[in-house]
Amino acid sequence: MRILVQKFGGTSLSTPQARTHVIGHIQRELANHYQLVVVVSAMGRRGEPYATDTLLDWIGHNGNALPDRERDLLLCCGEIISASTLCSLLQHEGITATVLTGAQAGFLTDDHFGNARIKDVKPERVLKELESHQVVIVTGFQGQTDSGDFTTLGRGGSDTSATALGAALRAEMVDIYTDVNGILTADPRIVEDAKPLSYVSYTEICNMAHQGAKVIHPRAVEIAMQSQIPVRVRSTFSDNEGTLVTQPEGFRDIQSGIVDRFVTGVAYVSNITQISVECDRTEGLQLKVFKSMAEHSISVDFINVTPTGVLYTVFDSDSEKAIEVLQSLDLKPKSLSGCAKVSVIGGGINGVPGIMAKIVESLSEHDIPILQSADSNTTIWVLVKKEDMAQALRALHHKFELHR
Repeated sequence: MRILVQKFGGTSLSTPQARTHVIGHIQRELANHYQLVVVVSAMGRRGEPYATDTLLDWIGHNGNALPDRERDLLLCCGEIISASTLCSLLQHEGITATVLTGAQAGFLTDDHFGNARIKDVKPERVLKELESHQVVIVTGFQGQTDSGDFTTLGRGGSDTSATALGAALRAEMVDIYTDVNGILTADPRIVEDAKPLSYVSYTEICNMAHQGAKVIHPRAVEIAMQSQIPVRVRSTFSDNEGTLVTQPEGFRDIQSGIVDRFVTGVAYVSNITQISVECDRTEGLQLKVFKSMAEHSISVDFINVTPTGVLYTVFDSDSEKAIEVLQSLDLKPKSLSGCAKVSVIGGGINGVPGIMAKIVESLSEHDIPILQSADSNTTIWVLVKKEDMAQALRALHHKFELHR
């Protein structure tokens, strides 16, 4: 059984014209003799009738007091409407199709309503329906608890649904359809000469997603990587094959010779605050700071620990709370709000001399101060002021010749 999982996001299903493209992609893969499992998101974006944010706004205007469990019950409606609409259109085209909710498709989750985590996927019902239907449509973004309550998987949850289902079904491929033509070297809204990538490794795209690239959810990539399921990120509005996400050794199927690409792309996260805490008596300081952040559910990032203090970042929205918590511990934190984390990402960075020198040179040429830096095997991060972020992205993109 050759199974292909296709995932269509909200913009891919929001208009009659877009849905026509979706049907075309389904017809093409049926002609290629695949059995199709199609995962869908809620249609459209905020303001459109069935979008997830529209449903949330509706509750906001009607008491704004819905408990988390019941909120998830409401949000599951968006994907059910989307799946039922697509099923009707496919049946009209003579394609046999059926709809399964996330629960019916076998998604078992914990009970963290609003941001549930998948515990298991039992795809027996999906496989059974494939015996009598050409297409099985599954509502993304949702599952159910052991006690039968509906849950949602948080932002990007439909991507996660698609790769988790692909892994459980041992699919040949998972195609993630979106409104852009694959994964680009940078955000094209900021870097005008950003280029589409033919291929990226799981690690590279996972880092790009964690560092602000919004094409695919990082959890979805992690599941695909663990299961060794290839993923393609494609445009709904073209037949271009987009970007293949796989292991680096799989790149040789795309181009001959040795792959020699140090930097793959640049990404960013904005609206963050740098916090520094220094103390003459540093005994227990680090533990005190980070334990207090955890106890107040404040996410920390970009951490530097020194013998005399700590330096880290939080989101601007958490900065006031973070400062208050630290002051309550008789600490005297300093803060700098309105910063941005700019990331240079590439599987070829590790062990290559001169990458950091190029970053410093590039930013110095444009008089952009580096407030903080850190690195890993595949990523180098620099913290800059938010007003310098766009120029920093363009400068780094050009320095590493990603526009070529």
